[in-house]
Amino acid sequence: MIAVNLDKVIYQLTIEDIQNVADDFLGRLLTINEIELIEGKIGDNIDWYCAIVNTITLNIK
Repeated sequence: MIAVNLDKVIYQLTIEDIQNVADDFLGRLLTINEIELIEGKIGDNIDWYCAIVNTITLNIK
């Protein structure tokens, strides 16, 4: 069996990703304070379990 790094990050969002969405949605970039306000809460709004299940279902036969 091949050793797997269980701490490897598979997907991440960057400040640039957040700013692109803010600019599209609000028509402006977020301030540093606004980014700090939301950065710890973004993960609470992503359904990680379903994203993983859907990806497995679509790709693993």
